Amino acid sequence: MTEQELLEQAYAMPLVGPAYAKPPYRFVDREFIIITYRTDPAALEQLVPAPLKIVEPIVKFEFIKMPDSSGLGSYTESGQVIPVTLDGVAGGYTHAMYLDNLPGIAAGRELLGFPKTLAQPKLEVRSDTLVGTLDYNGVRVATATMGYKYQALDTEEVRRSLDGPGYLLKIIPHVDGKPRICELVKYRLGDLVVKGAWTGPATLELHPHCFAPVAQLPVLEVLSATHILTDLTLGAGEVVHDYLAPSRHDHRFR
Repeated sequence: MTEQELLEQAYAMPLVGPAYAKPPYRFVDREFIIITYRTDPAALEQLVPAPLKIVEPIVKFEFIKMPDSSGLGSYTESGQVIPVTLDGVAGGYTHAMYLDNLPGIAAGRELLGFPKTLAQPKLEVRSDTLVGTLDYNGVRVATATMGYKYQALDTEEVRRSLDGPGYLLKIIPHVDGKPRICELVKYRLGDLVVKGAWTGPATLELHPHCFAPVAQLPVLEVLSATHILTDLTLGAGEVVHDYLAPSRHDHRFR
C-alpha cells in the first residue's frame, strides 16, 4: 500500500475494518427522557470549561434508546448535559455519556469529542412508568422514573428546544500522552422530526462511583421531565475554540 492509497482509504482506526462507519448518522425512533434538575452551583463551576458560561445551576440527565442508528446499530445511552451560553448564544455542554455500543463510543469520541464511556444504561416501560437505569460494571449509579405519556406536549415547541447548538470538549492525546488536540466543538442536530412528546411526574437518584462520577452534580430538586420520540441526523461539527492555538501560548516565549 502506497502512502497515497493509505490516505485515500484511511478515515478511522483500525485501517482495515474501522470501528465505525462514516458519518452522517441517521437515528430513527430515537426515544429519550430528560430529567432537568437543580444542582450545586460550585460543583458546576469546577466542571464547565471556559469560554462556556453557566446559565443557571441546572443539569439535564438523559436516558436515550436508539434502536435504529445508521452505521452504528442499536444501543442505549445515558448522560448529563449542562445548559450554557457561548458568546450569548444558548446551548448545551455534554459533560458525561455512558453507553453499551463500541461503534457509538469510538465514533462519538474520535469525530466530535463526545465524552463517551462503556457502561450499561437501560430505558424501559414498567407498567405505567418509564424507568431509566445506569449501571457501571454491575454497580447502579443512576435511576430515573417518569409517568408514561402522562401529559402531551406541543411537538413543535419541543422541536425548537432541541434545535440549539451542542458543545463538546474534544481531547486527543499525542504519542507522549500530552494533548495533541484540545478543542471546543459545536454541533447541531439535523432533519429533526419530533413524533411525540410528553411530560409528567419524575424522580432521579444518583449514586457515587469512582469511574462514573455523575453524583458530582447532586440532585437538589427535580424541575421537570420530558419524554420524546424523534428522528434526527448527527453530522459534522465545527471547532469554535482551540485551546492549543499558538496565539494562546505566546507568553511562553517572552
